[in-house]
Amino acid sequence: MYPPKVPLGVNLGASFAGLDSRSATILRELVEIYVTTGEPVGSRTLSRRLPLGLSPASIRNVMADLEEAGLLYAPHTSAGRLPTERGLRLFVDGLLEFGDLGEEERVEITARCAASGRSLQETLAEAGQMLSGLAGAAGLVVAPKSEGLVRHLEFVGLGPGRALVVLVTADGRVENRVIEVPAGLPPSAMTQASNYLNARLAGRSLDEAKLSVAGEITANRTALDALTNQVVEAGLATWSGGGGGSLIIRGQAKLLQNLDHAARVGEIQALFERLEAQETVLRLLELAQRGQGVQIFIGAESGLFDSAGLSMVVAPFRNGQEKIVGAIGVIGPTRINYGKIIPVVDYTARVIGRLLG
Repeated sequence: MYPPKVPLGVNLGASFAGLDSRSATILRELVEIYVTTGEPVGSRTLSRRLPLGLSPASIRNVMADLEEAGLLYAPHTSAGRLPTERGLRLFVDGLLEFGDLGEEERVEITARCAASGRSLQETLAEAGQMLSGLAGAAGLVVAPKSEGLVRHLEFVGLGPGRALVVLVTADGRVENRVIEVPAGLPPSAMTQASNYLNARLAGRSLDEAKLSVAGEITANRTALDALTNQVVEAGLATWSGGGGGSLIIRGQAKLLQNLDHAARVGEIQALFERLEAQETVLRLLELAQRGQGVQIFIGAESGLFDSAGLSMVVAPFRNGQEKIVGAIGVIGPTRINYGKIIPVVDYTARVIGRLLG
C-alpha cells in the first residue's frame, strides 16, 4: 500500500531521519508548495502558511539545518530552497498527506476503464491516457502477455530487411512487432509464411503453435523454403521471453513541456527509446512486484533513467488467479502531485485487476 497519512502538526519525533516535529512540518510544507508551483520556496512564504507562529528568521535557521542534512538545496543564487531527491524520498515515505478517493472519482475511473465494446489493449490504453491527464505526466501500462488463443497472424513488408508482424488474439487484442528479414525477400515469401502459420494457429495458444512449428521445422517436415522458414522463426521469436508482455505509453509530450535545456529533451527522448526495449518491460514488472501496492521511485532509484528530475509511480495488477500479470503508473517530473496520483494509480490497478478477473 502507499505510505500512511500523517496529520499536519503531529509529533513525528526522531523516526524520520532524526527530524523533530518543527523540522518535519517545515519540510513537508515546503515540498507541498514545491509540487504545486515548481519554484524555490522562501522562509516568508512558509511563515505565512505554517500554523507554528515562527518568524521568517527562525524558519531560515531550520531550513539551513535541513540543507546541511541533505534534504534541501539552494538552486543558483535564489533565496528559496528546493527539496533534494533525499528530501522527496523522506516526504513520500512518511510526511505525505493524501485523502481517499471520493465516490465520484471512483465512478469516473471505473467508467473510463470499462471494457464493454473494447479490446483489452484498448481498455489499457485508455487507462494510461487517463492517468497521463490526471498526473500531467506520461502514463504507462505493462500489458499482460498474450496467453489466449490466436485468431490471426500476418507479415507486412516495411522495406528492405524489415517487416511488421501483426498478431490478433481471439479476444480482439492486436499486437505489433517489427522484425528483421533476409534482404531481398519477395512479398510472396511473407504471404506464404502468414498462410503457413495461420493454418497451424487455429484453436491454439501462441505457445502451443510455437512448439508445433518448431517441431516441424526441426524434423524438416515443412514445405517452406529456407528464406520463408527464417521469416516464420523470426515472427514467432518476437513473442518469446517468458511473460514480458508489451508496453503502452500515453502522454509522452507532457514530459517534453517546459524544459529549459536541449540536453533535457535528449534525456527524455533517450528514456522513451529505453522504454521500448523488452528488457525494460520486464524490469518494470519486477519493480512493480517489490511490494503489495503502489511503488514510488524518485530520480535514479528505479534504474530506468540515470538523470535526476524524474519520478515513477507504479502499481501491479493481478488476474483472477491473483497472479501479477501487468502494471500501470506514470513517469513525470519529481514534483508530480504524489498525494493525488498515488491513490488514483492504486485504485486504477484494482479496477483493471477486477476486469481481468
